[in-house]
Amino acid sequence: MTSQIHSAIDFYERHPISAQIILAKLEVTRGTLEGLQPEDLFAHDQDHYGGLAANDALAKRARIGIGSKVVDLCAGLGGPARYLAHRHGAIVTGVELTPARVAGAAELSRRVGLEGKVRVLEGNVMDLPLADASFDAVVSQEALLHVPDIGRTFAEAHRVLGSGGRFAFTNWILHRPLSDAQRQLLWDGMAAATLIGIDGHAELLRAAGFEIETVEDETESWGAILGERLRMYEKLRSEAEAAGTPAGHDDFYRSYVLFVDLVQRKAMGGARFTAVKS
Repeated sequence: MTSQIHSAIDFYERHPISAQIILAKLEVTRGTLEGLQPEDLFAHDQDHYGGLAANDALAKRARIGIGSKVVDLCAGLGGPARYLAHRHGAIVTGVELTPARVAGAAELSRRVGLEGKVRVLEGNVMDLPLADASFDAVVSQEALLHVPDIGRTFAEAHRVLGSGGRFAFTNWILHRPLSDAQRQLLWDGMAAATLIGIDGHAELLRAAGFEIETVEDETESWGAILGERLRMYEKLRSEAEAAGTPAGHDDFYRSYVLFVDLVQRKAMGGARFTAVKS
């Protein structure tokens, strides 16, 4: 199955993880949706590399603690936002472009009693619907690759942070140039709009007014994580084909295979950035 991607919304509207799918799985395993706790969601709503440990790493670098006011850029279904609220005591405002995921985030947060500490707003991270200097930290995980102009997003993150506020995020990076065909496939399958290297990220962060504190290359660990994810996805595709049901979007599968290969060959990878507003 293929369908043309025009924006990240197209990608996430057909994403295999949704609030409805998460709740359906929980109902099967628990027998009821009554009494859901935040921990019940953690195995299902953390769609980023490294799971809960990656959330803790960002929380440490952003110095998130009890009462911290945090923005989560491209918050999706709100999984990391709920984790930061529940485990670290933060008050989190997510910003997400896809309406279905905004609604899904609200439903999941309400189900586990976190609607008072987590809210996900529909909005564009290149033009945040948030007041100046009103937050302590901004975070994001493997999402800024979808943004057409991440320089504008960095400037917006700088604007909404107070003095001394911290910006910690992970994102795809390039180690070597890609061919036009590779870039096109990564767009067609995964809406990868902006692919740049570590130096490109650093240049844009400084241009936005940030002082860079740390840059951690996560390419090696991502290679192992992505390889395992690909094996799991291929198993699910095989099971779907054997059952005579749709096996997923072909462009996504082909682009994912390419991405994993590029990361394992260290042509692409990932990095964790920490920057401070002075």
